[in-house]
Amino acid sequence: MNTIMRKSVLSVAGLAFAGGVFAGPIAAHAATPAVDAKPVAVAVQSAAPKPQGEQSHIDLNDEQTANVKAIIAATKKAGLPERAAVISIATSLQESKLENLGHLGDMNDHDSLGLFQQRPSSGWGTPEQITDPEYSTTAFLKGLKQVDGWQDMPLTEAAQTVQVSAYPDAYAQWEQQAADLVGQYWNS
Repeated sequence: MNTIMRKSVLSVAGLAFAGGVFAGPIAAHAATPAVDAKPVAVAVQSAAPKPQGEQSHIDLNDEQTANVKAIIAATKKAGLPERAAVISIATSLQESKLENLGHLGDMNDHDSLGLFQQRPSSGWGTPEQITDPEYSTTAFLKGLKQVDGWQDMPLTEAAQTVQVSAYPDAYAQWEQQAADLVGQYWNS
């Protein structure tokens, strides 16, 4: 059975089960008169916002996976939640495809370096610092913490506020992969 079909069948089965669980007690007490019953609102919140727009995905090599783990470690060390790691990883996916890039000569965007394509001339640090995954992540997170409400804003808005990119909406396409990577490596 293909994956989509299996997920569909499991979703329908799950809904049927949930309906039976919730409808069962209600049906059992249908004959009992209600005593001043009032509806109760139930708020359901997801742990993370739904990714915006079409999503991109790349297969990671060992170096890129090590950089994911370094970003997560720096996020934990900074005492920030998983959402900060998702924003950081999505930003790095957009900026460098999670590769710790050195100077690219004529292909370089100004003097941008490292996982986040930070610029020494813009005050992000020295070239040696910016190409250190822990340092560059910590620098990015320091900028993120200065953004009021970053925890609740769309990923691309939070990332853009820190990065000031010429392509402000480009970060959103990496949100699902970043969330999946954080889910996979946060507790490892």
